[in-house]
Amino acid sequence: MIRHFAFLFLLFPGTVYAQPEDEVAGRLVGSGAAGHLDLPLLKSDLSVDIQGDMATVQVQQVFVNPSDDPMSAEYLFPLNQKAAVYAMQMRVGDEVIEAEVQKKHEAEQTFETAKQEGKAAALLTQHRPNMFTQNVANLMPGQPITVTLNYVQPVPKIDDAYELVLPLVVGPRYQGTMDFEPTSENVVLADFQEEELDASAVTEIDGWAVSKLPEYPPVPGLTNPNTIEPARVSLDLTLRGAVPVSNLTSATHDLQLEESEGVISATFKDGRVIDNRDLVLRYELGGDQTAAGVLAHHDERGGFVSLLIEPPKVPQSDQITARELVFVLDTSGSMGGAPLDASKRFMETALQGLRPEDYFRVIRFSSGASEFASQAVPATRGNIRSGLRYVRDLRAGGGTEIDNAIRHAFATRQPENTLRIVVFLSDGYIGREADVLRTIRRQIGDARIYAFGVGTAVNRYLLDGMAKEGRGYVRYVDPTQRASDVAETLAQDLKSPVLTDISVDWGGLTVTDVVPQHIPDLFDGGSIRVMARYEGGGPTGIKINGLIQGRKAQMPLSPTLPTKRDPQDNAHQGNAIPLTWARTKIADLDRAIAVQTGDPDEHEAQITALGLQFNLQTQFTSFVAVSKQIVNAGDVPTGSTPVALPQVAGVEAAAYPNTAFSGSSTPEPQTMFGLFLLAALGALRLSRGRRVAA
Repeated sequence: MIRHFAFLFLLFPGTVYAQPEDEVAGRLVGSGAAGHLDLPLLKSDLSVDIQGDMATVQVQQVFVNPSDDPMSAEYLFPLNQKAAVYAMQMRVGDEVIEAEVQKKHEAEQTFETAKQEGKAAALLTQHRPNMFTQNVANLMPGQPITVTLNYVQPVPKIDDAYELVLPLVVGPRYQGTMDFEPTSENVVLADFQEEELDASAVTEIDGWAVSKLPEYPPVPGLTNPNTIEPARVSLDLTLRGAVPVSNLTSATHDLQLEESEGVISATFKDGRVIDNRDLVLRYELGGDQTAAGVLAHHDERGGFVSLLIEPPKVPQSDQITARELVFVLDTSGSMGGAPLDASKRFMETALQGLRPEDYFRVIRFSSGASEFASQAVPATRGNIRSGLRYVRDLRAGGGTEIDNAIRHAFATRQPENTLRIVVFLSDGYIGREADVLRTIRRQIGDARIYAFGVGTAVNRYLLDGMAKEGRGYVRYVDPTQRASDVAETLAQDLKSPVLTDISVDWGGLTVTDVVPQHIPDLFDGGSIRVMARYEGGGPTGIKINGLIQGRKAQMPLSPTLPTKRDPQDNAHQGNAIPLTWARTKIADLDRAIAVQTGDPDEHEAQITALGLQFNLQTQFTSFVAVSKQIVNAGDVPTGSTPVALPQVAGVEAAAYPNTAFSGSSTPEPQTMFGLFLLAALGALRLSRGRRVAA
């Protein structure tokens, strides 16, 4: 395994080696007792087509072997947690192979068989809804392998604009101890019973049974960010809509924009960028604003209907409810520097904005958790000043025990006649998300969780899930760009939901499998999509019910749903509806497994069936592609080597573990990642003869 090497990266001045135009330049070389080890190189190209609030994304990954010998590559990468991956293609030389969806264990066997036979192969594996590995077998010198993924996803409306997130890098994950000792005598925790983990899905580290995750790849140049290819990702984006589109912006990347006949195109201003932060895009749709819209599609699989619901624009209620604000701050090693500074700015504004009738608590956590006070204190001027001093003195270091921190948040009795709001600030860099979501499900009661992700490539699956389980909302702060202004704005507006207790009366329409299973509350400037399968069709009456500031409200809709496939149905928009429904259904089942509700075997069977029926990547189904030609005719064994990842922007070296990616029971180290490497990147791949001479 690569972690057994002590690495030295070398800079090789080189000449151009004949490769396709999108050749990955450079050479990454590890040096150890076993000799030199080249690392596979990568370039990615993103092609994005946005129509209204639906995006179709194509991700093209080009793998190159810079060595003289065959190798197999493993690439750890993220996708949006709502992405419905419906197609994969592999190209080797002139051969193009369409990947098949198979049950996960069958796909793994297909891949291993192809690898042993000397064929090129690609295997896509989902570890979390936002974390994947692409394995490529028999990557030959001078013969790049191109893998193309296609997915669709809805674009959510957040704070009155549509926001599309294209994750580009997986940050480090901590996975450690789960002990919890309440800090207060007034403990009101639910009765927790620790369940045994499935032995087939765990590994043992220092005596701890830990659910498996892939090992974290090498991160060259933790002290020199220029030691990895600085131009690994390109963007080709098109934005159009049935109504005027405008104000396409990105706070994370510089874009080159062009507009023609109502269609906006975008590329990276510098052509290509390094994949060390997520790409976040925001845009607006004009025209008449509606509080609800209906889309439908019908094909051989039946009918699918989608309701897009937005809350009404209503003034804030004059009724003031006393609140208990429980601020939970991540002070682990990965939050060192800019992330913790942004969190402190957030806290300064939030505490100064408390109302006289409010109460507050401040909890900091890393490997353990501690509090500003043993219980909630009134928001007096003196208490706020003391709370601010406590926050200013916080320092980063240690592990990321989020589950313990959440339990601490509920470990005291809240003041009477108050609404408890848990305000959580973290990058979410853990591997045991299910434990956290399960704790929230059991503890939330009438409280709410507002999650604020602080970082450039945070764990959105976890933070989004926390907000959903906590019936709140999630926002993100990029600590490297105007973080103080953003944090201050978010802290000033700890919103209350506008539309609550939402339900749908489908009238005479026969529907099944409504998703999401639990419709969340809606906050000002947001939206929610409710989807279902239906039978029949034609004219129908649908009513959306809810409470607006405690008063009953209803919106009637009178759509005409198709009873058969419409030959003029927009193929892009139409097919996206059943794919999005299936992906949302799978997300509901995934969460049911995570929080341990229902029969997990039944949930797994349903997810597998949906993946096979709708040709989707899931945690139990995988895309696999195998070439017909044998590319490794010499039967040379190939070891699996990881594609190196850049250091996440704004994340310090102390965040990276010195053990396997799946974590350990020790805190995050304060030293540099022991496997990671002094390193440099050659300008271009050397010819074999030149490298032998070197």
